[in-house]
Amino acid sequence: MPIATVNPANGETLKTYDALGAEEIERRLAAAETAFRTYRTTSFAERARLLHRAADLLEEDQQDVARVMTTEMGKPIKQARAEVAKCAKAMRWYADRAEELLADEESAQSEAKDSGASRVLVRYRPLGPVLAVMPWNFPLWQVIRFAAPALMAGNVGLLKHASNVPQTALYLEDLFHRAGFPEGCFQTLLIGSGEVETVLRDGRVRAATLTGSEPAGRAVASVAGDEVKKTVLELGGSDPYVVMPSADIDRAARTAVTARVQNTGQSCIAAKRFIVHTDVFDAFAERFTAGMEALKVGDPMDEETEVGPLSSERGRSDLEELVDDAVEAGATVLCGAERPEGSGWYYAPTVLADVTPDMRIHREEAFGPVAALYRAADLEEAIAIANDSPFGLSSNVWTRDEDEVDRFARDLEAGGVYVNGMTASHPAFPFGGVKRSGYGRELSGHGIREFCNITTVWHGA
Repeated sequence: MPIATVNPANGETLKTYDALGAEEIERRLAAAETAFRTYRTTSFAERARLLHRAADLLEEDQQDVARVMTTEMGKPIKQARAEVAKCAKAMRWYADRAEELLADEESAQSEAKDSGASRVLVRYRPLGPVLAVMPWNFPLWQVIRFAAPALMAGNVGLLKHASNVPQTALYLEDLFHRAGFPEGCFQTLLIGSGEVETVLRDGRVRAATLTGSEPAGRAVASVAGDEVKKTVLELGGSDPYVVMPSADIDRAARTAVTARVQNTGQSCIAAKRFIVHTDVFDAFAERFTAGMEALKVGDPMDEETEVGPLSSERGRSDLEELVDDAVEAGATVLCGAERPEGSGWYYAPTVLADVTPDMRIHREEAFGPVAALYRAADLEEAIAIANDSPFGLSSNVWTRDEDEVDRFARDLEAGGVYVNGMTASHPAFPFGGVKRSGYGRELSGHGIREFCNITTVWHGA
């Protein structure tokens, strides 16, 4: 895949970039190792000062960087600006809290004494250069939610971004440079996927994090496992959205539309499978379908646009194949299931009912504005349908029954359970999944500790 900016709203190639050669990759790896030797000893106050400065610059650049993201991957411009604001918020959150989150932990005196020590501490130390392999769908946020905690912990970053968002990738390197981070602390590697293994196997790279597809995660995890290097993986998701009879159906349906089409449906944590109790199925389906049909699809630079183009022609073709397979196998189209007229990689917001386990869409992630509706007879069937997926990233549950809330929180196989609301990441709370959605956690204190050497410091009596 070429490293290029291709506007998905019209298919026009705007900029192309040459991949880094072996000599430049080596120079950057050496720079990362050199930077780490000194940056690891900087104070939390100094790191926080630099990260706050980066957040300030990001906010100053909000309009320009939002337009770059929209041009590169088609995100509606309002959502692009919101992504910039969210990134700045996360940077400040970690700048203000990292020292506390990584403070030394002193063991109880009784336990220290039992081990023959006068004192025992647990200390969090940085690992070194961390390789981040990041996707195009949230081209700023996915990187910042890794970079902010990693830099505050004293690590340095090497970014291999998706090949269709090179301008965003280069902007990020420039952002941290302008903020005053030492040379080599954060570098963008304009390389193809074929070079990831070489970089990851380099002894100077100590760990890796990847957000992306399951095949990409398997490839990185395999290499990292062979090299015995720590990884965090956030892969695909096919999140359930369960609606029970006690729910506020109007609110659940309105929120469901946003939960399905955020980022034009190209989000791992977007709700994709809508599992509705039979007693309220018809009422929910009617409201939900009407909401999906009413969405404005169009130019992502238009302030009123709610659904933009898919990021690539291949992405649209893959989505169409899932829909066509479901329809051929008996799914009912309640709306959409077609390409709008005109240029660009658009696909109409789509709702499919009568989805069954033999359809590909039941097992595979629909990465676009396509929703699958299921009818559940009771709570047990709702949980069974929700868990009948290879993925387990997050989940959404709508009910006013506290006993049902407890059951869903206990039994849903997912990294998150959002009750009477839609899944959304926040720097204060851990984010990640189970099953084929990956392992490890990002954000919160859990996320910043993922790339730390958790060190026991034992003092003799």
